[in-house]
Amino acid sequence: MRIALLTYRGNMFCGGQGIYAACLAREWHRAGHEVHVFAGPPLPELEPGIPLHVIPNDNVFGAEHPDWLDPKRPFSLLKPLSLWELGVSRFGVFPEMQTFGLRLLMRWKRFQEKYRFDVVFDNQCLSWGLLGIRASGVPVVSVIHHPLHIDREADFTIDPRLVKKIKRTLYFPLFMQQQVAPRLDRIVTVSQASRVEIERYFGIPQKEIPVVYNGTDAELFRPVPELEKETDLIFVGRTEDRKKGIGTMLEALSLLPERVRLKIVDGRIPEDGLVPKLVRRYRLENRVVLRKEMLSTEELVRQYSTARIALVPSFFEGFGFPASEAMACGLPVIANAAGALPEVVGSDGHAGRLVPPRDARATADAVADLLAEPGRAEAMGRRARERVLSVFRWSDAAAGLVEVFEETRRAAHRRPRAA
Repeated sequence: MRIALLTYRGNMFCGGQGIYAACLAREWHRAGHEVHVFAGPPLPELEPGIPLHVIPNDNVFGAEHPDWLDPKRPFSLLKPLSLWELGVSRFGVFPEMQTFGLRLLMRWKRFQEKYRFDVVFDNQCLSWGLLGIRASGVPVVSVIHHPLHIDREADFTIDPRLVKKIKRTLYFPLFMQQQVAPRLDRIVTVSQASRVEIERYFGIPQKEIPVVYNGTDAELFRPVPELEKETDLIFVGRTEDRKKGIGTMLEALSLLPERVRLKIVDGRIPEDGLVPKLVRRYRLENRVVLRKEMLSTEELVRQYSTARIALVPSFFEGFGFPASEAMACGLPVIANAAGALPEVVGSDGHAGRLVPPRDARATADAVADLLAEPGRAEAMGRRARERVLSVFRWSDAAAGLVEVFEETRRAAHRRPRAA
């Protein structure tokens, strides 16, 4: 097949969506499909031979005056979309999803005439521009990792003030995504938990949403047995993401003996952010190690291998790469029984332990239990890696999505276009 893969922010350090796009493109390319990646900056690192088409943006969100003005391109913001992007970003609106799709739409006729794509696969941009692309005659399938409504609700829980609710409602493009998603040819997701939430927020029946699990690269993420253990616990993820459960995790650490140490790996920890505040609140300065620099995949693997147990205290995950990556590295995982984490870790207790969400005492007890029996924890880590090897393979994910694409193409040819 000829596949156009869209990802409005392509770099792997932008989160799980960047990993998702790069790994799927690699697997489709290796399987003999022709895949082109359309991405906005920061750009992905793709396997050689995969064409990358850059859809530029002015990257003005969050930039203060005069930093949003590029002195080398002083008139670049005079374009209509650029002016709109700058204007709405001053009110706290995150515009990149909307403008990525519209900029692509303006170039789409030329791309489609040249490459004749069989399907467009959107990596949860859900921009208005996708409706125009679909109207051109090519089927459009989008993955929804999880509805952004869940992120907004997590923010509301942390700070329920009206002004905060207004700001977060402006930030997320929820109205656009709610209008676009039901009008595409197909929506696919990455877990049963996300499928339930998509029906709840988008009104798309679960039976119409295929589930194709993500993969995890077990060749990259693997145990490094020669490394010494530096800490008992490790957390990997965006600590400013309110649904990651950072508060519960640090409270649980405060309930454990002082010898228990935690390493937090996040290249974007602000000096006045959630982690520094909570570390001070629970007086954990001597028990928490922060890795605040951006790490290569190889260095991240080494960081996993310097810990005994991985913590994933999220209130919701559409999938949960930190859980599956830690498992691939041979670590047992203690995770919340929330979102897709039971699907990733398993509910039988073989690869990890599930604890009730927002329950610091239960998390602390699970940690203490595993640390008290090192042999049991190591055996659990071996079974965790076996689970990844058997259940979460990128080749399976890529093949499963191709089946969805083929079915969608057949259905699109049989029915008239919706107005």
